[in-house]
Amino acid sequence: VTIIDAPGHRDFIKNMITGTSQADCAVLIVAAGTGEFEAGISKNGQTREHALLAFTLGVKQLIVGVNKMDSTEPPYSEPRFEEIKKEVSSYIKKIGYNPAAVAFVPISGWHGDNMLEASTKMPWFKGWMVERKEGKAEGKCLIEALDAILPPARPTDKALRLPLQDVYKIGGIGTVPVGRVETGILKPGTIVVFAPANITTEVKS
Repeated sequence: VTIIDAPGHRDFIKNMITGTSQADCAVLIVAAGTGEFEAGISKNGQTREHALLAFTLGVKQLIVGVNKMDSTEPPYSEPRFEEIKKEVSSYIKKIGYNPAAVAFVPISGWHGDNMLEASTKMPWFKGWMVERKEGKAEGKCLIEALDAILPPARPTDKALRLPLQDVYKIGGIGTVPVGRVETGILKPGTIVVFAPANITTEVKS
């Protein structure tokens, strides 16, 4: 799985779009704190905008991490998690996601709860479960939800196509084009052609 840390702030939406356009799955982080969740899910909130952009950009697999569970009232509140899960499920269903295929995981990034292993502070959480046509998957923590992502089939038997996202100039190395291989195979020694200029070059690494 390729991890892309996309910014959540509204001023950096263009950066979020750049990152999300290369993703196979989105992890939507929702803050559980009083007032924080409500701000994100409001009409112009970032939770709504990011979920909608992810779906629009073709990211069909979604995980929802309900973060800051340590800051709910009381801390690690099951009713608060269920309230958020219900509200987010309702919204993502409207934009095209199937909530039954989305893992909802209550977490605390600060304390590490339910990140890599099951937390003892949320005994009420029996785990997440997703149902999709490829079968069911279940687990207790966020890393297991990431492991349950279905890698999309890559058409490696077709001609190489790599849409360019950006070009970096790195000192001591030179000009480095960046993008995602959509079809075909890219490996050192391959001769590639950049369209529309028809510039030919060799893959170094």
